[in-house]
Amino acid sequence: MTRFVFRRLGQALIVLLVMSFVIYGLIGLMPGDPIDTMMAGNPGMTPEIAAQMRKIYGLDQPLVLRYGHWMADAVHGDFGFSRTHSVPVLEVLGPALLQTSKLMLVSFVLSVVIALVFGVAAALRPGGALDNTVSLLAFAGISVPVFWLALVMILLFSVTLHWLPASGTQTLEGGGFVDQFRHLLMPVVTLALATAGHFTRYVRASMIETLRLDYVRTARAKGADETRVVLIHAFRNALIPVVTVIALSFGSLFSGALITETMFAQPGMGKMIYDAILGNDYNLALVGLLFATFVTLISNLIADLAYGWLDPRIVLT
Repeated sequence: MTRFVFRRLGQALIVLLVMSFVIYGLIGLMPGDPIDTMMAGNPGMTPEIAAQMRKIYGLDQPLVLRYGHWMADAVHGDFGFSRTHSVPVLEVLGPALLQTSKLMLVSFVLSVVIALVFGVAAALRPGGALDNTVSLLAFAGISVPVFWLALVMILLFSVTLHWLPASGTQTLEGGGFVDQFRHLLMPVVTLALATAGHFTRYVRASMIETLRLDYVRTARAKGADETRVVLIHAFRNALIPVVTVIALSFGSLFSGALITETMFAQPGMGKMIYDAILGNDYNLALVGLLFATFVTLISNLIADLAYGWLDPRIVLT
């Protein structure tokens, strides 16, 4: 097990190195650079001054050489300076990461719980009233655009009922935990409903397939209680393909909640990466995308470790 983990971590390091070069290259090949943005905002800047500033910041050097300088600094913990925020990149990444963690972890756990409960319940009576209702709601959750769902939540709970704040992370006075919870409630529910339908369909399909296997029928024929058959014999084995889907979804959710964060004015990772790319903030965009890649790789590693826990026949070597 330890050998497997260290080998996978080594592979993840190689992937991060390759991705850092690819992302740096793609960002560097985008039209314009930070100096062009500065010239657009300062008409008095002459081409000579712009050329001198490009030389100072190293923007006149070949892309590969610039990447080498960035990597050498990153190894020593210096990930550069954010041009748009005028502070080191890590100082911008920290608050955005904290906000996204609160939003994503709570919504992720909520969506998984909803998927497991309703997916298993629907699979017990395929084609029944509960199954049809759950399938209808799951398809609705998959089909409804996130921005539309967010607008409906804002119109209902903020504009009409005045129960919850429409946007932001806290009041101007800086409220405590309850105030932050009220600001976070609608984004969490919106994101959970948008992802729960996808997970529910996988849980339902996997449970139906598992409940039809020979060992489940054998357990029933031996007189095992239905609760034991479902929770002990079927549920654990049905989770193996579901874990794969959930692990692959977590990394993309962590950096891809752009629409939800924009609709509710949540300063998270998705909004930060989007603004950094638009503002030609190379260092911030690069570190943000690399962190999203790292989260995806760690999620896959956790999924592989979960396989061995769910099915002892799977040996990780």
